[in-house]
Amino acid sequence: MTDSIGQRSGLPSFGWFPPARWLGEYRANWLLGDIIAGMTLAAYAIPVSLAYAGLAGLPPQVGVYGCLLGGLGYALFGSSRQLAIGPTSAISLMIPGTVGAMAEGDAQRYAQIASLAAFTVAGLCLLAWLFRLSVLVKLISDSILVGFKIGAGLIIAMTQLPSLFGVAGGGHNFFEQAFLLVGQLGQIQYLVLAVGLIAIVLLLIGERWLPGKPVALVVVALSIAAATALGLPALGVPTTGEIPAGLPTLAGPALRIRDVEGIVPLAAGCLLLAYIEGVSAARTFVAKHGNALDPRQEFLGIGAANFAAAMGHGYPVAGGLSQSAVNEKAGAHTPLALVFASIALVLCLFFLTGLLENLPKTVLAAVVLTAILGLLDFQAVFRMWHVSRLDFCAATIAIGGVLLLGILQGILLAALASIILLLARVSRVHVAFLGRIPGTDDYSDLNRHPENEALRGVIAFRPEASLIYVNADTVLESVVSRVRAADPQNLHLVVCDLSAAPYVDLAGSRMLHELHGELIGRGIALRIVGVHGSVRDLLRADGVEAKVGRLDRVVTIGDLLGGNAV
Repeated sequence: MTDSIGQRSGLPSFGWFPPARWLGEYRANWLLGDIIAGMTLAAYAIPVSLAYAGLAGLPPQVGVYGCLLGGLGYALFGSSRQLAIGPTSAISLMIPGTVGAMAEGDAQRYAQIASLAAFTVAGLCLLAWLFRLSVLVKLISDSILVGFKIGAGLIIAMTQLPSLFGVAGGGHNFFEQAFLLVGQLGQIQYLVLAVGLIAIVLLLIGERWLPGKPVALVVVALSIAAATALGLPALGVPTTGEIPAGLPTLAGPALRIRDVEGIVPLAAGCLLLAYIEGVSAARTFVAKHGNALDPRQEFLGIGAANFAAAMGHGYPVAGGLSQSAVNEKAGAHTPLALVFASIALVLCLFFLTGLLENLPKTVLAAVVLTAILGLLDFQAVFRMWHVSRLDFCAATIAIGGVLLLGILQGILLAALASIILLLARVSRVHVAFLGRIPGTDDYSDLNRHPENEALRGVIAFRPEASLIYVNADTVLESVVSRVRAADPQNLHLVVCDLSAAPYVDLAGSRMLHELHGELIGRGIALRIVGVHGSVRDLLRADGVEAKVGRLDRVVTIGDLLGGNAV
């Protein structure tokens, strides 16, 4: 899927450089909307990025650097007009769970590894773009994603509850953290909890009544004013402390990829999360605005964003639905909104960092807790239970994997589960044995429609999926069992309808050879109809046509059987 704007405007294609397309049709009346959207996005991003940087175990300003530089990188190479880039909750949580062990307690090395992860993500994005790997992400089902988001949301919530309650917390996984938190409930600092709960209430009210507005920034500003006026830091309410003013120094990674064991799996997990979340968020705006999304180009957009973030000593960034929704609702027409957001963030880093020293950490916890509510889609899981137990199992596997193993291992398990469940679905192919629909020359499944007319001396079957290695033997067993159960004196023909099988591999072709051999020994003919073009080519090359007769694209079951029904 590609954007056709360049063709409409008469500009050169420049498929790898989207600004060459959207700048060519830029309208003057879009500029104000992009400016307002950029300012609004920056106001939304400041508190969220501060909170997510803390979640990642990094200094708060690092989150702002990710928004500032990542947005500029994506504006140059991303294909979405409304997607906003910055730290996300899932990636922020993945960092401490993996980088902590690599850094071995060294805070400087911790920050360097996190930055190297962003640089490695950029490199993997380039490779994924070159080898057109966007198709691989489709192997992860929607049900797996629902379960993964719920698991990630629960873990994130568990990491933030200690800050909300004012207790130490601790633990290495969800269940250990929950156990320790319950044991510390007697140590709750009620002033800290009260401040956090007030912030949560204000955030929820603001999101309900002022959607798309920088409510979090207002709550943060109010909490700073209250903390300063009431002397909350002196009363034991933890705050963010001093945040360095000015811009980050631009430099390449201080470490090399080969120097850090495990950096590539970490970066691959971040890329998988970033790509899935970014493309999913961008697609929500495609239908509304009519702007095409190029899934392959998104690798370059995400890669450029992470390269820019890494150059500013940031950690991996991605496009998120919440910040993108803020950007779109505020009136963004093009990625210029991201440029204006970066300009606003630059001004904040120069002139407003001193105001953030008294920001209570419990308020940042409240920002994160309200931001992840959209991840906890339990209603979708309950619906799966009633509609599709297989999808329910997939979602449950993802939830359990994330809670037990952590974000990185959990998403890898979820990806593996997606592939296994896909193969399981394909292997359980339904073989429809056909009968004539009364009064017509059409044929359909006898089991579903017992009123159909059975066929005299003929078995007609239709595999309702591609005929491949995981299901070929199942189809063969179903047909042979039906043949053996039929009256051998009357059965003279078996018809295979491949109209519902868009793809057949060599295992499927081998199955047809074996079926022909089984039938010919019983004096029964085999014919094949409804064969798609690419399938015809394979069956001819593998010698199936020489055994069963011409594979004609126009011959139907009705042509073969005529009036041959009971």
